[in-house]
Amino acid sequence: MESSIQKRWYDDASYEDALPEEENWAEDASAGSDKKVDVASYGQLMWWRFLRHRMAVISAVLVILLYFVAVFAEFVAPYDPENTFARYKLAPPTAIHIMDDQGNLRRPFVYRMDRTRDPETLRSIYTEDRSLIYPIRFFVEGPEYKFWGIWESNTHLFGLDVDREEQGIFLMGADRLGRDVFSRMCHGARISLTIGLVSVVVSLVLGIVLGGISGYYGGIADNIIQRSIEFVRSIPEIPLIMGLAAALPTDWSVVRLYFGITLLLSLIGWTGLARVVRGRFLSMREEDFVMAARLSGSSEMRIILRHMMPSFLSHIIASLTLAVPAIILAETGLSFIGLGLRAPALSWGVLLQEAQNLRSVALAPWVLLPGLAVIITVLAFNFLGDGIRDAADPYAK
Repeated sequence: MESSIQKRWYDDASYEDALPEEENWAEDASAGSDKKVDVASYGQLMWWRFLRHRMAVISAVLVILLYFVAVFAEFVAPYDPENTFARYKLAPPTAIHIMDDQGNLRRPFVYRMDRTRDPETLRSIYTEDRSLIYPIRFFVEGPEYKFWGIWESNTHLFGLDVDREEQGIFLMGADRLGRDVFSRMCHGARISLTIGLVSVVVSLVLGIVLGGISGYYGGIADNIIQRSIEFVRSIPEIPLIMGLAAALPTDWSVVRLYFGITLLLSLIGWTGLARVVRGRFLSMREEDFVMAARLSGSSEMRIILRHMMPSFLSHIIASLTLAVPAIILAETGLSFIGLGLRAPALSWGVLLQEAQNLRSVALAPWVLLPGLAVIITVLAFNFLGDGIRDAADPYAK
């Protein structure tokens, strides 16, 4: 009896529908995932593909933090970048503790720093006086500043509730004049990071306009623009940048010198993007959707901006992301050798001028930390550019 019932059960075509839910779970999940992908927009596919690139996601968070510091440098920096601590010249990075000598867990704090001199070398030696503890406080009142030259405030992200003549906190040490290196790096990030964005925006406008004209119209315009690009690219880039930077007047103000360096780097960096845009326009101007837009009466500007540009906008964004670190490195190199920004301007390249003094490097290797900030920023932008470039083609395997 039981065997005949089991036989009819196995022979029934509805057997697969009666399988336990656990056995069909993987197939159902896969089918649901496929349906989700099928109805997803191109932007959603790019976002999902970007999230799979873990280094790109980490780099994106790091880039956001760097630009947060650049925008809110006065708030993040505990001291004015030009304030000097006479008692703490070439002081090493301040050690932050969370446990005292008795083994008690406390809020982050620092010990008092005492300064002595080596009788033979006259080198300053800093030691901790463990009898005095200074807690680190957040949103503490400190030196007054004008945020972006508009709002007055004296609130800083962190600091000590003591006079700076008595004790200071130096996360990255102090330079030979007793200025806080961390505060100077925060303010230097504003120029070093924004000069890359501004230069890339100018290069973007020049590259799209000239590359679009060259690729879309062709003819004499294409020949003139392409010969100009070949002429610029035939000149060695480093000597060209150094020569043009050296030609800038030395009596210019910081603002004029900033925009001069920005324009200089933009005029040299637009050629690569222009060639990319030209190639894209050449390949798409005979496509069916472009011909349909022409036949429907759309203007040429509308065809370029509404039909052709969005089709390779993601590729342009990836190219620009990879171009930003090159601009940052160029500005840092020019400022380091004295051909770019100069004091009193603050950029990571200007701060690295302290490393030209061998004595300072030997006694205070932390003056090289602005170079480490440049390396981290360049790597973050490169990983971010790789992630955006992969996400730009979400259908690739």
